[in-house]
Amino acid sequence: MLFGTRSEKLQREVEQAEAQLKQREQESDRYSGREDDPQVPRQLRQSRHRRPLPAHLPREIHRLEPEESCCPECGSELDYLGEVSAEQLELVSSALKVIRTVRVKKACTKCDCIVEAPAPSRPIERGIAGSGLLARVLTGQYCEHLPLYRQSEIFARQGAELSRALLSNWVDACCQLMTPLNDALYRYVMNTRKVHTDDIPVKVLAPGQKKGKNRTHLDVCPG
Repeated sequence: MLFGTRSEKLQREVEQAEAQLKQREQESDRYSGREDDPQVPRQLRQSRHRRPLPAHLPREIHRLEPEESCCPECGSELDYLGEVSAEQLELVSSALKVIRTVRVKKACTKCDCIVEAPAPSRPIERGIAGSGLLARVLTGQYCEHLPLYRQSEIFARQGAELSRALLSNWVDACCQLMTPLNDALYRYVMNTRKVHTDDIPVKVLAPGQKKGKNRTHLDVCPG
């Protein structure tokens, strides 16, 4: 038992140290993937363990063979005993590539007839962006909240100079392509007796404003 000002100060230091230690343990568990649900009573919790990595992810197997081809103790031949495996989660970064479409022309040897393969359709007429790249830009803009100027910087680090204006034109063209889908959603929402709306305030960049931001509203109409 502790008494006095000095002992109380020591007690507070001990409590602070214990709190810091507990916080570091929780951070370690979070980064290592161990489970520790605080809602479950401690006596009913399972022992801490790592969650298995998702089974649907593709696996790349690196098989490591021992350097020794024979027993290092007696020199006898080694037989297969078993395996020890461990999994590690890795990220395969997206990469840009150029798809060059070559259309072959052929001419008749007896007349002047010339034939060639038809050009494949593109999401944007005469555009250089493929459907996968356009989907990446839209996902970054509206799902991951990546402004177009940041996406332009990301593509530049990957070796492709795509200006913010060009990306903006792509987004506008994709919106035009999705007009039939937008019209179908509008008819679905309006084909009810009552339409509910949700007014959501949103802060957007406004270079002309004093604070650089402007407060707007997004009206969502659930069906």
